Amino acid sequence: MVNDSGQLYTMEGVAAGVIMLLTAYIVISTTSIYTPGDTHIPDMQLEQLGSDVLAMMDTPDREGGTSQLVGFVKNGTETCGGNDLRNEFLTNCKMRAGDEDTKLRAQVYLSYRRTDGTVNTTPLSLPDPEFTGRENAVRVTRWVQLDGILPGIPDIEHSSRPRAVLVEVLLWRA
Repeated sequence: MVNDSGQLYTMEGVAAGVIMLLTAYIVISTTSIYTPGDTHIPDMQLEQLGSDVLAMMDTPDREGGTSQLVGFVKNGTETCGGNDLRNEFLTNCKMRAGDEDTKLRAQVYLSYRRTDGTVNTTPLSLPDPEFTGRENAVRVTRWVQLDGILPGIPDIEHSSRPRAVLVEVLLWRA
């Protein structure tokens, strides 16, 4: 025996199934899972790029020679308005396959211990006019081993023993 009540239950079940599937599809498609760890991936990539460029600039071209970074630090802010190190750093950052990245900006600082024992931080490049303070900048540092007379670094004790100074680069995308 067949009656109409079985047909009604079947249609109600199909409709409920369609509604449940539609609801699940809407919920899954509208929610995006954005973990806090994902937000820092571009910053980590930018920091790694800056660290690699500083390491490359601190590697001598030949056995017994001095590196590019040591030469720039020894000259200090005396050469070409103080932007030589920043310009060379940004040029090395842009040496990659594909299109040229013109949005990279940098600011370079040098920290060292003065003769009186205090630590001094001095800029090695002029301030970037496009830096507003709202950009998310990363800090890349490298210790540079120096020896001999350092004409570009004021208030540092000149001696024959090696010195270590800290080169800091703030790197961001404009």
